[in-house]
Amino acid sequence: QLRLVESGGGLVQAGGSLRLSCAASGRTFSSYTMAWFRQAPGRERDFVGAVLWNSDHAYYADSVKGRFTISRDDPKNTLYLQMTNLKPDDTAVYYCVKADFAYYATVSPLGYSWGQGTQVTVSS
Repeated sequence: QLRLVESGGGLVQAGGSLRLSCAASGRTFSSYTMAWFRQAPGRERDFVGAVLWNSDHAYYADSVKGRFTISRDDPKNTLYLQMTNLKPDDTAVYYCVKADFAYYATVSPLGYSWGQGTQVTVSS
């Protein structure tokens, strides 16, 4: 049974930093794309970034490029999202997701299993 547990969210001032973690359990981690999505109030779930199964390639939404860094530690089955220079527009619930299929990747929210989310609030 797959389980994804996010941690590290909280309240931070604009310009500050946070590091989110996601602990995955239940299945082999290394052959699967891992990603972060976020959902602000009244909005759809938006792609933030993803790191592919080989860990050599990471992709980001334009809105976070240069400020966020996604990484994975396969032996620990853990995914990270380092967020810097945070802006009020980054306020959202952040979700860790794991692809349902090996060697699958998409910026769509379809085809992933989801964690419960962690709240990030950036004050101005």
